[in-house]
Amino acid sequence: MIVDSHCHLDFPDFAPERDAVVGRAHAAGVRTMLTICTRVRRFDAIRELAERYADVFCTVGTHPHNAAEEPDVTVEELVSLAAHPRCVGIGEAGLDYHYDRTPRDVGAAVLRTHIAAARETGLPLVIHSRDSDDDMIRILEEEHAIGPFKAVLHCFSSGPELARAGVRLGLYVSFSGILTFRNSEAIRAIAAEVPLDGLLVETDAPYLAPIPFRGKRNEPAYVVHTAAVLADVKGVPPDEMARITTENFFRLFNKASRPAEVVA
Repeated sequence: MIVDSHCHLDFPDFAPERDAVVGRAHAAGVRTMLTICTRVRRFDAIRELAERYADVFCTVGTHPHNAAEEPDVTVEELVSLAAHPRCVGIGEAGLDYHYDRTPRDVGAAVLRTHIAAARETGLPLVIHSRDSDDDMIRILEEEHAIGPFKAVLHCFSSGPELARAGVRLGLYVSFSGILTFRNSEAIRAIAAEVPLDGLLVETDAPYLAPIPFRGKRNEPAYVVHTAAVLADVKGVPPDEMARITTENFFRLFNKASRPAEVVA
């Protein structure tokens, strides 16, 4: 089995065939999926998906693109919503200076709120960081000085210094279909540096479909292609990489239950 540690099953792209998408994931060996919240005010829809599918868990949080819409989300609200048994993480939250849809001071404040919620709940924070390496490193270091918290740098496409800082702070690093792109030599070099026990794989579906599906809508079943490239980068067999990333997922997201063993 393998885990898709980050997808967006609530997005309209999947509405016409969500059951079929989950079914194809199962057929590909993807036995657990984590569907990610991007707006706290829409958590009900995320929660309902996690309740509907036995192998889907969820998070609660505000994406940096939407932080200006929800600047008043409180630690208490996040903690309360995260108490739901199917909610296993906080986020995704972070900084995005590529699109700059949120004033940077607002984005930083919302990120720190999510960090505080992760610290209080003990649940891992799913971090989005794009073109914001210096500020992200500074905030992570400042917040870890206040008190440790668990986290993953999701869909990693940043520079090596952020990856190294994350590893130094005990964070996990997750790679998406970007890892498979022909022009992603720098990302593969970073993946080669990350310790095996700190690696996750994801789709970020419906975005960033890996080769050989690049340019098409992504879906959880395709995470096996990213894992195969990661296995090649790390010099281990694909089935071993599936095992490693699965174990890493359940160690980090330890509120999530493992799927029942398939009985022949």
